[in-house]
Amino acid sequence: MAESKQSYKNHAKVVPIYHLVAGPILGINVLWCAYRVLTHFGADSVVAFLVSIALVIVYLFARVFALTVQDRVIRLEMRLRMRELLPASLHPRIREFTRDQLVALRFASDAELPSLAQKVLDERLTDRKAIKQLVRDWQADTLRA
Repeated sequence: MAESKQSYKNHAKVVPIYHLVAGPILGINVLWCAYRVLTHFGADSVVAFLVSIALVIVYLFARVFALTVQDRVIRLEMRLRMRELLPASLHPRIREFTRDQLVALRFASDAELPSLAQKVLDERLTDRKAIKQLVRDWQADTLRA
């Protein structure tokens, strides 16, 4: 599948089978089970409804857990990258970066990272979206959860 160049506008990842198939199916199942509880109340319909709710919880947490692990890996990767690219005067400040700042900065090119990192620290920028929008030389990250 041919993809266009990744940028801020198109970097969000959607997994069609997960987001557009499994999610709606689970939603429909919850609605159906709720309908069955209301129209054919009984132990089996209540249990089916509870299981449908549990499946939605699993669906949501599976995504949250994967993204949390991904962010931890990005944090490590960015700290290592910063040790290589930032001037020595900024090395003591690498630990000051928050997870959100590091996740947003990962899209900056090697040439752009030192000045952008300095700006993020000096101006205390914390919003992922705002930091990503400052990146001029976008480096694609296609290996994401």
